[in-house]
Amino acid sequence: MITMKPTNSKPPYLLGLICLLPLFGASVGIGLLLSGLFRYKDKWLSIIGATGIVWSTVFYLFMMHPGSPIHKQLRIDLSQNTLDRLFREIEIYKLQHGQYPDSLQQLSSVQIFDPLQSPQTKFNYRRVGDRYILFGSGLDGIPNTEDDLFPRIILTDSSRIGLIMNPAEVGVYFVSTQ
Repeated sequence: MITMKPTNSKPPYLLGLICLLPLFGASVGIGLLLSGLFRYKDKWLSIIGATGIVWSTVFYLFMMHPGSPIHKQLRIDLSQNTLDRLFREIEIYKLQHGQYPDSLQQLSSVQIFDPLQSPQTKFNYRRVGDRYILFGSGLDGIPNTEDDLFPRIILTDSSRIGLIMNPAEVGVYFVSTQ
């Protein structure tokens, strides 16, 4: 069996500061822990390494927890991007079929479920004559509230798209499906 003799050099305690950086903390912590146990035989270096591992783990668990602000923003961004793709698919559908779809189920090439809501909840869509309404119900899951998400587009007077950006203007309101 090969055993390593403790080295006479001073343990790299200052590397422990890198453990505070969440992206590198766990990796550096593992290195410091192993160095403290086997190379330097130093309990403080081992403690610094273990603390770096624990800190990084706790940091990521907290930040990715469903109630954390970062997790909420990631879900909002995912929902917004999905809504933007859905908008483009609806406009392409009209170019191909001459009219807007009667329902989102007619679109086969894009996700129609809102990532902010339960897996069965679709985005709010309704065809209104030769135009349509499309939006997501936001974090609260209730349509027609301030946190609703709409496709990110710039409408001009000469726009030839059928999206109605303000459903209240045409007197159409959606009822919550929760």
